[in-house]
Amino acid sequence: PAGPGAPGADAAGTVWLCRPGLADDPCMASLTTTVIEPDGRSHVQRTRPAANPPVDCFYVYPTVSRQPTPNANLQIDPQETAVARDQASRFSAHCRVYAPMYPQLTVSAIGGKGFSLQAAVTAYLGVRAAWRDYLAHDNHGRGVVFIGHSQGSAMLIRLLKSEVDPVPAVRRLLVSAILLGGNVTVPIGGDVGGDFAHIPACHTGTDTHCVVAYSSFLDPPPANSLFGRPGAGVSALSGQTRDPNLEVLCVNPEALSATTTLEPYLPTAPFPGGLGVDSPHVSNAPATPWVAQPDLYKATCEDRDGASWLQVDDIAGVGDHRGVLTQSLGPAWGLHLVDVNIALGNLVDAVGREAAAYVGTAKRSPR
Repeated sequence: PAGPGAPGADAAGTVWLCRPGLADDPCMASLTTTVIEPDGRSHVQRTRPAANPPVDCFYVYPTVSRQPTPNANLQIDPQETAVARDQASRFSAHCRVYAPMYPQLTVSAIGGKGFSLQAAVTAYLGVRAAWRDYLAHDNHGRGVVFIGHSQGSAMLIRLLKSEVDPVPAVRRLLVSAILLGGNVTVPIGGDVGGDFAHIPACHTGTDTHCVVAYSSFLDPPPANSLFGRPGAGVSALSGQTRDPNLEVLCVNPEALSATTTLEPYLPTAPFPGGLGVDSPHVSNAPATPWVAQPDLYKATCEDRDGASWLQVDDIAGVGDHRGVLTQSLGPAWGLHLVDVNIALGNLVDAVGREAAAYVGTAKRSPR
């Protein structure tokens, strides 16, 4: 495990995967994108990280570590670098991105070889320590967007429940929380009061002090689904149990952005093992680090048979030969590996709009 003297560690002992000023920061990687239109024509889109963004993003990555132990150490391996680039770097257009290394449950542990509630607590305590370090030394009263996926979302659910939601002074710093594939819960038919007492669902791209959550599927989640059902699968990592009065929150990312369809941004570099971004459906990948496929998918939030999920549908017309999504890990996983990337353009746009609203209203008090 890394300590205060470890490479990349700050004075508090936090090892930062992404942080302003860090050398070789994967969250500041190139955002250059080849945009492939429905008719097959393409053009290059050049986006750069903001020089002086108004808010910060605090990103906690999903399960990617291939280390053999139940909890990963704080060594930065290729998997953490790749997933930060693939999921978090595009947010640098609107925020300074901070991403701590943490003793996450490894791929092996999630698969059942070493999983325990204590290992989950160990992972959480690492995230909490990094958050407290950031808040004490780097925040300086700036608004914060929390971003997590899968295990990262589970860690942030715990963090928000204990460190943000019940503390008004800290809750005022919350721009939004994007917690995907983590089974955020709300009362059935409601948008606040399950996991969080004071943080409601976001409904538009200018809402602040709110949460965005969903798990994406091509088909309705089966009974054994790991996502979209309260108390199932990933819920164990945040300490949730089944409650018949709760459902999993679904916020449609289309409603938060300026477009009426999903805006996928997919990395063209292969992921180095683990459970990272899965995009084999992108054929003839261009030379740019990113490929975008607008007007190819549309989403709706569905709620039936005890499941709540983001239903993703192919809307390609005749002659549209772009790639097609697959649920590569099976129906129980749905589109989990691309929860972030299937709507990354919408989410980044939403963060820009939320940040402007947050700053423009002088950090208004949360609802």
